[in-house]
Amino acid sequence: MAALWAGIRSGDVGAAMAAFLPVSAYDQVKAYGDDASDWADRLVAHFRLDLRAAHDALGPSPADARLVEVVVPGALVHWVQPGDCYNRLGYWNVPGSRIVYEEGGEERSIGIASMDSWRGYWFVVHLGSEVPPPDQGVVDDPSVGIGSFGPPGGC
Repeated sequence: MAALWAGIRSGDVGAAMAAFLPVSAYDQVKAYGDDASDWADRLVAHFRLDLRAAHDALGPSPADARLVEVVVPGALVHWVQPGDCYNRLGYWNVPGSRIVYEEGGEERSIGIASMDSWRGYWFVVHLGSEVPPPDQGVVDDPSVGIGSFGPPGGC
């Protein structure tokens, strides 16, 4: 999550990629046919747009924003069965986590639309939205304070 925050503060997706689901994991889990291309052309492309939108949402001095915590709603963690969501293997998923940060003396937050667990680590799969609009970044529920978690479900 420190890598994700570094990427959001800088607007640099490269800095955040350590927090993003690795292509090797995606290739093993999914059953699209050309999973590596889907990972790069769809997931990473949207991650880049969402990360930039999150960076822009930090305001005029993003480098001054300070990460407070990342809150994962344990009650929303669920197992995605093999065959669901175009996957060949099951995996743990959690929607609606929150990145809580302080900016200008005020606590604020944005959501992480979806994270998957791979080999005991949580990775971002969708930052702003699971189904983003074409060529547009999304900031998931920017809020003053911790905001709200969810919604449940997701892949």
